[in-house]
Amino acid sequence: MRDGGRNPGPGRGGPGSRGGRGPGGGRRHPGTPGRPARSEGPPRPHRPDRAAPPHPPSAGRDDLAGRRGGTPPRPGEPTPRRGPRPEPGGRVPPGRGARQPGSGARAAGPRRPVARTASGGRPPERRPRWPWPAGPDRRRSRAPEPPRQPAVLRLGNPVRRLNAGLIAMAFVLSIFAGRLVQLQGFDSKVLQAKAAQQRVQPETLPARRGSITDVHGHELAVTVDAREIYADPKVIDPAQRDQIAETLAAELSKPKEEIAAKLARTSSRYVVLARGVEPLRAKRILGFGFKGVGAKHSYRRLYPGGTLAGSLIGFVGTDGYGLEGLESAYNHVLAGRDGLQSIEIGRDGQRIPMTRSERRPPQPGRDVRLTIDRDIQWAAQKAIAEQVKATGARSGSVIVMEVRTGRIVAMANAPEPDLNNWQDVPPEQRANRAVSEVFEPGSTNKVITAAAAIEAGVVTPETVFRVPDTIQCADRRLKDSHPHPTERLTFTGVIAESSNVGTIMAAERVGSQRLYETFRAFGFGERSGSGLPGEEAGLLPEWQTWSGSQRCTIAYGQGISVTALQIASVYQTIANGGVRVTPTIVAGITDERGRLVPAPEPKRTRVVSEQTARQVTMMLEAAVGNDGTGTAAAIPGYRVAGKTGTALRYDEKCQGYCGYTATFVGFAPADAPRLVVLAVIQDPKKGRYGGRIAAPVFRDVMTFALKTKKIPPTGTKPPRVALRAGG
Repeated sequence: MRDGGRNPGPGRGGPGSRGGRGPGGGRRHPGTPGRPARSEGPPRPHRPDRAAPPHPPSAGRDDLAGRRGGTPPRPGEPTPRRGPRPEPGGRVPPGRGARQPGSGARAAGPRRPVARTASGGRPPERRPRWPWPAGPDRRRSRAPEPPRQPAVLRLGNPVRRLNAGLIAMAFVLSIFAGRLVQLQGFDSKVLQAKAAQQRVQPETLPARRGSITDVHGHELAVTVDAREIYADPKVIDPAQRDQIAETLAAELSKPKEEIAAKLARTSSRYVVLARGVEPLRAKRILGFGFKGVGAKHSYRRLYPGGTLAGSLIGFVGTDGYGLEGLESAYNHVLAGRDGLQSIEIGRDGQRIPMTRSERRPPQPGRDVRLTIDRDIQWAAQKAIAEQVKATGARSGSVIVMEVRTGRIVAMANAPEPDLNNWQDVPPEQRANRAVSEVFEPGSTNKVITAAAAIEAGVVTPETVFRVPDTIQCADRRLKDSHPHPTERLTFTGVIAESSNVGTIMAAERVGSQRLYETFRAFGFGERSGSGLPGEEAGLLPEWQTWSGSQRCTIAYGQGISVTALQIASVYQTIANGGVRVTPTIVAGITDERGRLVPAPEPKRTRVVSEQTARQVTMMLEAAVGNDGTGTAAAIPGYRVAGKTGTALRYDEKCQGYCGYTATFVGFAPADAPRLVVLAVIQDPKKGRYGGRIAAPVFRDVMTFALKTKKIPPTGTKPPRVALRAGG
């Protein structure tokens, strides 16, 4: 009953089933055009006496099994169709031709047209979907199922994935390769330089600055070892910043606020706290053990004399370069050349030992030896400072020169700056007034008029002039320094008594053009050629531009402007027999081995004849005699020649002539001149005549210089000369 009681309808093994066990297991039905259905065996006979199962045969597994093993449909019968999908619970929806139990036929009702293919056959059957409705005897009537085949996972094509992976890897590797080429090829030098900049730091090795010495080798400016105290604010502990600032301020003699402000610059890794610190003091500072505070080797410029020749020597700045004076003019010689050292440092700024290091040693500067004598410089500076203070003058200058060589032995100004504390000195007091301050020379200029007149042959020392105390010159009435009746003075007397009127009368015989040419020959209107920094050329107008009164005033030193060095050079020319020697201040410079190389010989120029110079010297010696204006300049035992000068002083502040300039310049011994000394005092308040306030300075400085140079008196007596006609 279990095997043969199944309905031979479209179930398992029944007609039209797709199973492969029965004759009806072919893929197509016999009535369908196309391939005939396959038959696997004789058809199973139909037994109508067997009752059909209570559930629709087409809905269970048994029905599916019958279709696989059933017989093909009989000819003329309709092809069994698969019933509708049952709803949940096993119920077949009404109106869809549910099959009757046991018959396998469709229920009564209108039949839907059967769909056919384009070739006339029926379309292939669709298998019923799981789950089928379960009947009461389903488990009892089901035949044992064959073992299920394991599910096979169909993988994609691996070649395609391999190719995609290789392409992606090749793309990534090409990016890396391109970047590698860029880093190692094109940008290698740039990156190498950046890396070296971060790791290798250059360090400047300062060169030792050369010394400035006097003519005997005594140091006027010297370089000594020092330390530079610095800090790294980023490393300093903020909690200790106040304590460090207070301690360093006390050690460095600086305000605490200044040190604290520098330590607060955390964006900087190197802050200079002080320069030029003494090594012992720097060692004491490092002994505190403050983290981030260090010392660096450096040099300090020291001036042993303080104010001695301060305006002449000048000073250097904090960077070690000359700013004024000879320090600036000869900086290229004194500074030398700094060295360079490249070292590798770590993150903390410390040098990495045992690493590569490139070092170019520094070349020290060369020494400059001046013609200045330290002792005479001190005496000149002391004398002018005392007189400026005594007369209440604004300033003063003293120049000492050698007659035969033109060497400047002393060049002093009052006041002089303290070179060790030059920052505290006003700028106007740091200038070398002996070459930078111009003034009207006054009567000291009469020596040029006298030389021009004698050289031109229009007068002799014995020529007599009838000299009143006033003279009309163009639109002005000019006069002598003091009223006097008309006098008969020799030309020697005119110079000795410093008569303005007599000098104008001699200048009229010379002529303006020839007088102008003589001024130029003596060096007026141009720099002296000494090479001193800040030197002025003075003012000498062209003779064609002289006004009517200026033709007269220039003869006695009003209407032109000169420097103290230019006046001193004029008297050096007369004392040297009419030969002008260019003033020099540098005696020599040492070479790389420290050997002194003397300076070139200065230029020598013949200005007037030797006879003219001798005659003018005799006239100047008479000016210091008993009847002259320069008796205060006389030195016992020595023959002295010189000339006083008193001139109105032009002042820019008052936009006119305000005050006076008192001058005295001369040389000794008069019969064998060796030294020239000039003393000039600007705007004195107590006294105004050069013979009274400048001549004593000349006397003191010349006396000291003669003794220092060990110049003995000549032992001769000055010749007797006539100052007045018949005298």
